[in-house]
Amino acid sequence: MRVKLKNVFIVYFVVSLVGLLCALLQLGQPCDCSHQLQTERRRSRDRDRLLAELRGGGGRGDPRAQGGGRALPTIYVVTPTYARPVQKAELVRLSQTLLHVRALHWVVVEDAAAPTALVGGLLAASGVPFTHLNVETPPERRRRPGDPPWLRPRGVEQRNRALQWLRETRAPGESGVVYFADDDNTYSLRLFEEMRSTRGVAVWPVGLVGGLRFERPLVAGGRVVGFHTAWKPERPFPLDMAGFAVGLPLLLARPAARFDPQAERGYLESSLLGGLVSPAELEPKADNCTQVLVWHTRTEKPKLRQEEQLQREGRGSDPHIEV
Repeated sequence: MRVKLKNVFIVYFVVSLVGLLCALLQLGQPCDCSHQLQTERRRSRDRDRLLAELRGGGGRGDPRAQGGGRALPTIYVVTPTYARPVQKAELVRLSQTLLHVRALHWVVVEDAAAPTALVGGLLAASGVPFTHLNVETPPERRRRPGDPPWLRPRGVEQRNRALQWLRETRAPGESGVVYFADDDNTYSLRLFEEMRSTRGVAVWPVGLVGGLRFERPLVAGGRVVGFHTAWKPERPFPLDMAGFAVGLPLLLARPAARFDPQAERGYLESSLLGGLVSPAELEPKADNCTQVLVWHTRTEKPKLRQEEQLQREGRGSDPHIEV
């Protein structure tokens, strides 16, 4: 047994000695670690850039986020909103789309006598550059319980308030694009890059609207020559609110252009666009208006009968918890 142990110790000693000699021979030898160092530096820069973007410090939402410091035209997304059970859910969903769009400023206008803490807190936490405004719809223009959605257009005063803010805060000729994005629609990220080159009024299809799979401008030779729509095709601009964007310089140059609160049903969009361009001047986007990049979706109104019953019994959900 002693001989076997002695042999084991000898083998262990020899192997250790060889390993030590190899290590000593490597000392002072040049090591080409440049590739690993460059990879680590690149990863570090990518992490730093991502953190800066998430903090709003020069990434998404920054007009100079393009390589080389070249300024991108800012997209001003105007969203009217009003208090209802799904308001926060709608705005959170939209904010998380807008967070991925470069050089964007979100103008949210509440239908309220004063800005609410719910919307203000959501915007502050969203990571999207924003302006928070409010204006109340006059009582005579409000929908009454039981009124169909189409009876009175919602968001007219709020969109006009956003136009007023743009004209008061933006310099004539300043580059940019204005888009009216309701909080219940669904938007492809590609849509925002499509509209960024808008000079006058750009247009594209909208899905799931007007009782059709989609409505769209008809294009021939790169120009809008008509509209695929089933409802009131005689309208000057038979477009959905989600189906166009306006160049900021044009909007600033036409200070009288606004949405008409008294516009006939279906003519609200035409009341603004008629003061800006003619149908022949529309700029088709989305592959000559053959790609659907926005959908007129609606969140189902939640059924809260049990909540109402518990409230009558004094056992309703905690009102201090935002939903």
